[in-house]
Amino acid sequence: MSAPTVTPEAPPAEEKSNGGLRGAADGYFARIRGGDVGALPAVLSLLVLVIVFTLLRPDTFTSALNFSNLLHQASAVIVIAMGLVFVLLLGEIDLSAGWTAGVGAAVMGVFLTNHGWPWYLSVVACLVTGVVVGTVLGLLVSYVGIPSFVVTLAAFLGLQGVLLKLIGEGGTVSIGNDVVLAINNKNIPVWAGWLLWFIVVGGFGALSWRRSIRRRSAGLTAEPASVVLIKVVVLAVALGVATYYLSIERSNNPETNSLKGVPQVVVLLLILLVVLSFVLGRTAFGRHIYAVGGNAEAARRAGIDVRRVRLYCFMICSTLSAVGGILIASRNNSISPSTGGADTLLYAVGAAVIGGTSLFGGKGRIIDAILGGLVIAVIINGMGLLNKPSSTVYMVTGLVLLVAAGVDAISRRRAASTGRI
Repeated sequence: MSAPTVTPEAPPAEEKSNGGLRGAADGYFARIRGGDVGALPAVLSLLVLVIVFTLLRPDTFTSALNFSNLLHQASAVIVIAMGLVFVLLLGEIDLSAGWTAGVGAAVMGVFLTNHGWPWYLSVVACLVTGVVVGTVLGLLVSYVGIPSFVVTLAAFLGLQGVLLKLIGEGGTVSIGNDVVLAINNKNIPVWAGWLLWFIVVGGFGALSWRRSIRRRSAGLTAEPASVVLIKVVVLAVALGVATYYLSIERSNNPETNSLKGVPQVVVLLLILLVVLSFVLGRTAFGRHIYAVGGNAEAARRAGIDVRRVRLYCFMICSTLSAVGGILIASRNNSISPSTGGADTLLYAVGAAVIGGTSLFGGKGRIIDAILGGLVIAVIINGMGLLNKPSSTVYMVTGLVLLVAAGVDAISRRRAASTGRI
């Protein structure tokens, strides 16, 4: 009996085996040999970096306080990278994502601080700013036909001017609202952290089991129960260790300022991960994104409105960039002319690519942004603890990005030679 045909618009499919754990392992290694490495390079890089920095700075790098700070530092880049995944899947680029974050944060800050708006209306204004920027970029790329590199490069320059216009040359806008500041500074209660662990692990296990049963009932091959169980156990252990670590008191003065529990921003990241992964993997729109990224002309002939897909992806990217701007403002307690600038865009693009999203389009997942963002955060954090200069940090990060892009190119060429794309 021949294997089921995988449609071109679907995400990269996994080859399943009914041969139990051994068969699943053989199938996984066969996919790797065929060029489908997925997030494996990012996971291995993250493990190696954690081990290296743990050995070099066991007293500081492995502390609960540093672990929490690392998550806070990485959150904004991860969210912006999530948006960039949508654009990169099309084979496009958005060079203005960092400054979109800055302008969105500035709009929020001006309304919140200078005009006394409620925090929720100020946040909505920030998000609307992201939607407007994304709509303009998407219309110029999709309907006017200007290359995304040119359009977003122009926006990269223009949005810097908009940011300066909003807050003034050399000026800053302070954020004093407790709700906004709590987003990327406060923690949820310890019991809520363990409840979150239970929901994530239980939800993942239930969805994996349900998917396996549905595939079998449809006569399709599915992951063996042993593989599903191993995945659930690994996830439970990994997240359990992280939750336990974050539940440790990490304040020097717990009587006056207790610091324990999972950061609130982690909840936001998990919500975005679930929602955006559902959009890409379980909706027609998500399948259309992969189809356009794989072959835009074939997608057009199949009846997909390619221009509209591109427009929506740029809108999603810029809106998530605005969310990243909120996280930056919350972490820094203010908005300055450099908010969203400097290395924000470079790190966000690097996070998506290092995590496994292809620069050529058609391959990538939302989880890639999280994995890549953590890799970059660990490099920056670890190098800082080693007192390495910024020059070293830039060189190491650039090298990791270059290796990731090289792996992407090689795996894509390998997949083409084996007929997997």
